[in-house]
Amino acid sequence: MKNRGSILLVEDDKEIARIVCDHLRKVGYHITWASTGKEGWEDFKQDSYDLILVDLMLPEMDGFTLCKTIRLESDIPLLIVSARHEDESKIRGLELGADDYLTKPFSLEELSARISSHLRRYHRYLNRPEEEKSTKYEHGLRIDFSKQICYLNDEPLLLTSKELDLLLLLAKNPFQTFSKSELYEHIWQQEDVDGNNTVTVHIKSVRTKLNDGSRSAKFIQTVWGVGYRFIGEVLI
Repeated sequence: MKNRGSILLVEDDKEIARIVCDHLRKVGYHITWASTGKEGWEDFKQDSYDLILVDLMLPEMDGFTLCKTIRLESDIPLLIVSARHEDESKIRGLELGADDYLTKPFSLEELSARISSHLRRYHRYLNRPEEEKSTKYEHGLRIDFSKQICYLNDEPLLLTSKELDLLLLLAKNPFQTFSKSELYEHIWQQEDVDGNNTVTVHIKSVRTKLNDGSRSAKFIQTVWGVGYRFIGEVLI
């Protein structure tokens, strides 16, 4: 059977995971199963997927946190599958970036239909011309998010891997303020501690390479007492 796409399922209930995996494999999908939120995040970083199914009540990292963390990095279709029926959970999940919310118990046919619908939309997005996938900003910055390359005045920016990760994360979430702790824990995947100036040092280096002064910021603005945000103005 033709491979219809690769799906990551993050579900701690082994029986539900088995049923979902068996069904989706039968209809042509390649399935990876993670039983904890942390395992799901590691799988997401290490491989390429077309869609992710996330339960909310997960050990190690709950589904809300996993959705938020993934959405900061990717526009991949993200479907919540949960036993929580209350509107508050649905609203919170959708506000964190999930594309859909399916409550348990659900029919496997409905799950397949929703997956197929979201994949069609996502594939149309991926098939856009390459020039539409890069964003140009005032003052000469251009970011190709699909290839993860940044240019300044048409010259490639020579950024370290962590500097690139920081700039891409901020630029993907324009005008959203991140604390230093949030940036450190997301990029370095370690718990922040008092006195850690790693983020400050890396932001300073990125600004230097962007010719971006902290007092008259064009791209990365300091929000005093809070953290940083990306303020680059998109050229239309």
